[in-house]
Amino acid sequence: MNSDLANGHLMTDITRLARSVSQLVPGDADRITDIPGLSLHRRKALTAPMHCIYGLGIGVTLQGGKQVIVGSEVLPYAPGESMVTSVDLPVTSHVTQASVHKPFLGMMLALDSTTVMQVAERMRLSQRMRDDAFRPVTVQPLDAGVLDALRRLVDLLKEPHWIETLAPLIKEEIIARLLNGAHGPQLLHVIAAGSPSQQIAKTLAWLKVNFRQALRMDDLAAQAHMSPSTFRQHFRAVTGMSPLQYQKQLRLQAARQLMLIQNIDAGSAGGLVGYESSSQFSREYSRLFGEPPQRDIKRIRL
Repeated sequence: MNSDLANGHLMTDITRLARSVSQLVPGDADRITDIPGLSLHRRKALTAPMHCIYGLGIGVTLQGGKQVIVGSEVLPYAPGESMVTSVDLPVTSHVTQASVHKPFLGMMLALDSTTVMQVAERMRLSQRMRDDAFRPVTVQPLDAGVLDALRRLVDLLKEPHWIETLAPLIKEEIIARLLNGAHGPQLLHVIAAGSPSQQIAKTLAWLKVNFRQALRMDDLAAQAHMSPSTFRQHFRAVTGMSPLQYQKQLRLQAARQLMLIQNIDAGSAGGLVGYESSSQFSREYSRLFGEPPQRDIKRIRL
């Protein structure tokens, strides 16, 4: 099959999956489905940049366009492309192409690192590690096999009695195809025992849970089995920011969720996420989100 014909079939399959997602998400929404880790997304207009955290997983744009900013790198991805995130990472994301008649449609599937490792071991991929420079987020042409598996996963939402039995198997297929494709080297970096990328990934997982605690750089470096200077170098190479900046983004995003979901006031939210100074919290919040806490939350709720 020539490449033009293959691309034609791929776009046809993407259109079909977009139609299914459109039926499952009839209005502007982020639908968290009954399949663990799978969410479906629809927007009828462009969105403002939103700070969020991407974890290990794959995102696919089915219609419209989206852009993700990681540090100073801008990553657009459109129908026919897939985005894989290998570690927990603060990013800025927004929809760049959408309209009422042709809304943005997309999906994201969170992956489990233990399952990724088990599948890689079964495929005997541990010896196929490359020395490519690690990138925490990669955009690659969408693999036809991955697309077909994603379609079958979405179709399970119409047969919920099969979800518990079949969804884990389809997820493993998706992981296997990702490992064997263009995204494979980045996923293998994270699961390769003892690699710097894996050590940093473990640190990121720890920080995601313990971001309220005061940071001691020497302790983090020791846990990663690196010198402080080497640790900082690898941390910045993976995340595009320093450990302190990473912790700050985790704290501020957690505070934003507390104010939005639990109606907690700004001063209390700052204290709950680890800030001792309310003025410092307000200042850093404004720097990240563009407005002071109360004004930002009011704007989001309008």
